[in-house]
Amino acid sequence: MALALTLGRRGMGRVWPNPAVGCVIVKDGVIVGRGQTADGGRPHAETLALAQAGPAARGATAYVTLEPCAHHGRTPPCATALIAAKVARVVIAAGDPDPRVAGRGITMLRDAGIDVDTNVLGDAAARDHAGFLLRVTQNRPFVTLKLAGTLDGRIATAAGESQWITGPDARRAVHMMRARHDAVLVGAGTVRADDPALTVRGMGLTRQPVRVVMSRAMKIPATGQLANSARETPVWLCHGQGANVTAWTLKGAVSLPCTVTAGQVDPVAAMQVLAAQGITRVFCEGGGMVAASLLSAGLVDALVVFTAGIVIGAEGTPALSAMGIDRLAAAPRFELDQVRAVGGDIMHRWVRV
Repeated sequence: MALALTLGRRGMGRVWPNPAVGCVIVKDGVIVGRGQTADGGRPHAETLALAQAGPAARGATAYVTLEPCAHHGRTPPCATALIAAKVARVVIAAGDPDPRVAGRGITMLRDAGIDVDTNVLGDAAARDHAGFLLRVTQNRPFVTLKLAGTLDGRIATAAGESQWITGPDARRAVHMMRARHDAVLVGAGTVRADDPALTVRGMGLTRQPVRVVMSRAMKIPATGQLANSARETPVWLCHGQGANVTAWTLKGAVSLPCTVTAGQVDPVAAMQVLAAQGITRVFCEGGGMVAASLLSAGLVDALVVFTAGIVIGAEGTPALSAMGIDRLAAAPRFELDQVRAVGGDIMHRWVRV
């Protein structure tokens, strides 16, 4: 199952709206087939593993990181494929809460006389599939917020200079994180200040994450890198109903009107809109207003902070905009998950308590 989970992780950021599933088929102690959900979500992991195993799947054990699907979509159910291949046993890490599955896959297998074991490395599978599970159960994607700043929590000087506070190793690590998410999210301020491309570069990636701009009024000239590359790599605009986005849509960007609350795009509504489009994992790269709004709304599931050995002072730009917190009890809290050196910088990852 550990190998199946490793295979599944390879598909993160490339298989949405489907989950990044891994499957390993074992016969007489030998691995005879392995598969992971293919780019774009199909074929499914079980289908690829069974194809590799061929006749050797008969009487074998299949290890799958998520309950095999039980419904007809563009392809037949994976549960049916496992039954047809005459496997003897299926070991499942986590159940699938999708109403079209939700135990039906397990029931189909058992009704066919196949032994089924569940919840094997279930906690690890729940972490790996968190984005898919959240989209199904809470109508929102898994959100990772990335912050990169100085020792005193600043992301730019008073004059707006920010490139580069962290070093090249940290920036490469950020590209790797982008690659493992379905979408990269920024606000209007970041687009105006940095003119970012938000693509994954230097890794030979063929399927790029969707670039998402969240802005109530979208008062951003459609002249930068995002607008000029929207036909090659998707750009989605989460904006208020009255925003004029014609210049952007003419260049290929997708308009996604969202509810506005307290003068800004409602972050809960924006995440629901992205989930409706199939997005399961979002990587937010700022700026301060977007980051603060996601934190205030309780939408940040993981917080990744890169800290450089630089001090700017109070006149610098803080990593977060005002959040209106006057009591510690009201502050979002996270639990340390990982800390390591990345070149000359420190990366620490925190998860929601």
